[in-house]
Amino acid sequence: MTRFQSYLFHASRILDDYNGTFPFHSFVKQYFSGQKKFGSTDRRIITHLCYCYFRLGKALSELQKEERLLLSLLLCSQSTNIVLNALRPEWDALTTVPLAEKISKLQFSFSVEDIFPWTNELSEGIDAKAFCASFLQQPKLFLRLRPGKENQVLTKLQVAGISFEKIGEYALALPASSKLDDVLQLNNEALVQDLSSQRVASFFPEMDPGSVVWDCCSGSGGKSILLYDSLPGIILTASDKRESIIVNLKTRFREAGIRQYKALVLDLEKETLPGNIRFDLIMADVPCTGSGTWSRTPEQLYFHEPSAIAKYQLLQRKIVERIIPSLKKGNQLLYITCSVFRQENEENIKWAEEKFGLTTKKLDTIRGYTLGADTMFAALLTL
Repeated sequence: MTRFQSYLFHASRILDDYNGTFPFHSFVKQYFSGQKKFGSTDRRIITHLCYCYFRLGKALSELQKEERLLLSLLLCSQSTNIVLNALRPEWDALTTVPLAEKISKLQFSFSVEDIFPWTNELSEGIDAKAFCASFLQQPKLFLRLRPGKENQVLTKLQVAGISFEKIGEYALALPASSKLDDVLQLNNEALVQDLSSQRVASFFPEMDPGSVVWDCCSGSGGKSILLYDSLPGIILTASDKRESIIVNLKTRFREAGIRQYKALVLDLEKETLPGNIRFDLIMADVPCTGSGTWSRTPEQLYFHEPSAIAKYQLLQRKIVERIIPSLKKGNQLLYITCSVFRQENEENIKWAEEKFGLTTKKLDTIRGYTLGADTMFAALLTL
């Protein structure tokens, strides 16, 4: 067995053992911990093969694993590849041609829409073909520059020799492999934050200093810091059901220089916010399928079951029901998902309008699939 055949063998073995129940990066790290014979290059190539395999989603599932691995490697490659060069040189010669031309030269009945066979369930405004094709490429790494830190961040990146593209006033796009921990003071000078997540700020209403805001599904606080930077003088509360995530949020807030806030552990599927406080704005970045981010975690695309959509829709509605009593009459709810499914997006907005008398002020899909970014949905509603 040649070295390149060994790569295919071990990639196939990993794929046979992995069932999608937890992140693939953790699984593959554990696998290699018991395979000391592989160097860093070997691990990188095998892992890349597996991710390419997942990027084909539901397409060509009838192929043998090793054939599908090589085909996925071709479709995901934009330059010559040593594995293809060794095992399928005629395919390696196609790596630099456009995707449509690659597909036309293959002896397979294949369309990019086969990757994501639920295009009839997409939210409004999404170009199905472009969205499906985006799964074949690794998304970019995006930075959001903190106000007043723009020039020092650009200078540090230039000195470190890290390439970047400036997008607007505060966003930078970098290669996905960029290492920043030793270059920047992350959270203080800049945040690693997807471009579409940054663009959620366009949905923030104008607010007076002292306005009371609740980020009710905060995660580790990226959008909370975006709120803080975009709406100076707000009084911020952040909550999440995971204690470890709130610990992380507090660390990030400290690094970001945010001192005045309240953070608490709260499971909105089962609990309501204690006390009688009423908010001027509630931001609900609700749990979802994450389908707009699957190009970053393509194993989730590969293992997705449509039944999950209804499960998340029910959870999202429970959360909205829990938080509406904490919203001041005449003020705003900002509903956000990183899903592309209409059931989690427009259908939930229509439900909220009918159930609570909310009025939608702004609603849109934030399309990142042509930019190497995530795709999200946001709607600003008034009670």
